[in-house]
Amino acid sequence: MKRFKLFTYSCLCISTLLSCAPKVKEGYDEKTGYSGNISISGAFALYPIVVLWSEDFKKIHPNVRFNISAGGAGKGITDVLTNMVDIGLVSRDLHPQEVAKGAWPIHVAKDAVLGTVNSNHPNISLIKTRGFTQKELADLFVHKKYKSWRDIDSRFVDEPIEVYVRSDAAGAAETWAKYFGERQEDLKGIGIFGDPGLAQAIKEKKLSIGFNNINYVYDLKTKMPTTNLAVIPIDQNADGKIDKSEAFYEHLDQLTEAVALGNYPAPPARDLTFVIRKDKQTKLLQAFIRFVLEKEQQGYLLENGYVPLSESLIHIELKKLDQ
Repeated sequence: MKRFKLFTYSCLCISTLLSCAPKVKEGYDEKTGYSGNISISGAFALYPIVVLWSEDFKKIHPNVRFNISAGGAGKGITDVLTNMVDIGLVSRDLHPQEVAKGAWPIHVAKDAVLGTVNSNHPNISLIKTRGFTQKELADLFVHKKYKSWRDIDSRFVDEPIEVYVRSDAAGAAETWAKYFGERQEDLKGIGIFGDPGLAQAIKEKKLSIGFNNINYVYDLKTKMPTTNLAVIPIDQNADGKIDKSEAFYEHLDQLTEAVALGNYPAPPARDLTFVIRKDKQTKLLQAFIRFVLEKEQQGYLLENGYVPLSESLIHIELKKLDQ
């Protein structure tokens, strides 16, 4: 756990240093393994676990240099298609035009986007027991039907709602919008850059509402929602309350199990994907992707707030490297 909690500052420093370091010629040695460079950018959702995977890969192949940066799924897909990076981290479905340009997806994990509110909201207990229906969330984030909290439920406070969305091209936003049958451009609210920024904005405003990836909602040490942040339960059967079958948000393990079993709807549950150029694969790149899909590396996922792939799905993804 400590290993995950310490990643943020160190990885940002490492990424910056490596981007300035001279490139290493790609090759393979029986004693030291692979050498070369792997550049990665994209989704905030995948960034933390990719850093851990890269650290473990370097233990086996110390002469491999990684340059990893987070900037949103939109940046990841753009960077890989323009040959700026080797791997784009993408947390949404690919668009047909992206596939036509050469994007080749390899799914490496699953997670989910969650509706979030400030845990100090004056009606937080009621929000947790009644939940929000898909229609209510669409009316909040897409149709701007509600101006005050009381417009949603007469038991809520008569105070303005502050809706936050992502300002960057983000897989989380695209996936959240897809839950309503819409695109990211259709989401309406105050735009905030990045998952960390959006989570922080909600923590600072008691009457706010937004959405975040799992890793930015839960404390990975306690596996409970992080300070000043709470999950909005989805009332899937629209009966006005969160039934026992819908109540799996208080603990991270409950939520990831719900995602794995399909009890949390998809979207906003989703695949997390490495996107590469099919015509730009190298032996080093393939070795790293195969490494990520190994049982040990997939084993990191649950403890870090992700859902691992099943053996059958891993087999499907590995076959893509041979096509």
